[in-house]
Amino acid sequence: MRVFDRIEASTIERRDWQLWLLALAVILVLSGGVALLMYPAVFSEPLTMTGSTLHRVFFAFCLLCFLLVGYLLDRHVLIRRLRRQLAEELQRRVDLLEQASADLLESLPGLDHFRDRLAMEIRRASTVRQPVSLLIVALKTSPEVEMAGGAATAFGDAAKAIIRKLRREDSIYIFRRGVFGMVLPGVSTADAGSVSSRLEASLTEVSGVDNRYSSEIRLFNFPEHAETAHEMEKLAVFCFPDPWPGPETVGSEAEKSSHPVQVKGHEASGV
Repeated sequence: MRVFDRIEASTIERRDWQLWLLALAVILVLSGGVALLMYPAVFSEPLTMTGSTLHRVFFAFCLLCFLLVGYLLDRHVLIRRLRRQLAEELQRRVDLLEQASADLLESLPGLDHFRDRLAMEIRRASTVRQPVSLLIVALKTSPEVEMAGGAATAFGDAAKAIIRKLRREDSIYIFRRGVFGMVLPGVSTADAGSVSSRLEASLTEVSGVDNRYSSEIRLFNFPEHAETAHEMEKLAVFCFPDPWPGPETVGSEAEKSSHPVQVKGHEASGV
C-alpha cells in the first residue's frame, strides 16, 4: 500500500484525474448494475404496483443516475477551473516576490560605494579613536533553488533579514551575487561578534526548513585586524576571492544606487 500512498507534487493532477475517473466508473457500474437487475422485475408481471408506476420509477432512477454523473462532472470542471485560477494567482504572487527581491538587490550600492564609505569611516574612526567593524556575508543557494530559479528571491529575503538586524548608522552593500558587506561604525570586535551571531540566526530562520541557502559570515575590525582602509579591503577580498568583482564586474544590480542604504531600525542596538 505504501507504493500507492506515495504522492509527488508533479503527479498530483494526474492522480486527481484518475480518482475522478474511478469514482465516475464506480457510480456508472453500480447504477448500471442496479438498473439491469431492476429491469426484469419492472417489465415482468407486477406484484404490488401497476406496470406504469414501476416503469416511471425505473426511468426516474436511470435519470437520477445520469443527473448524478452530470453533476459530478460539472463539479469536477468547476474545481479544475478554480485550481487553475489559484495556481495562476500563486504564480503571479511568486513573480511579484521575485521582482521585489530583484529590485531590492538592484537598489543596494556596490563595491565602489563600499570603498568610499569604508575609507570615510576609518578616517573618522582614526580621528575620534573608535573602532570600525566589517561583516562579509556569503550565501550559496541549494541546487533545488537554482533549478527552480528562486535564487533572486532567496537573496532578497536574506538581504531583508540582514537589514533588519543592523542599526540606523550601519550600511549594507552588495559585492557580487550572494556576497554582501556591512560597515558597522563604532562597533568593537566583541560586539560585532554578537551582531554576527544574531545575523546568522536570522539568516538560518529565513532560509527555512528547505535550507534554500547556506551562509558564511566573516568579521574584520579596525584597528584590531587592519590599520588602514586599504588593508581592511584586502582582508575582505581574501575572504571570497573567486571571483572578487572589480568596478567593471559588479554589474548594474549593485551600482544603480548612488548612495549607501542607511538601515532603519534598532534591532542591533545592543551593539
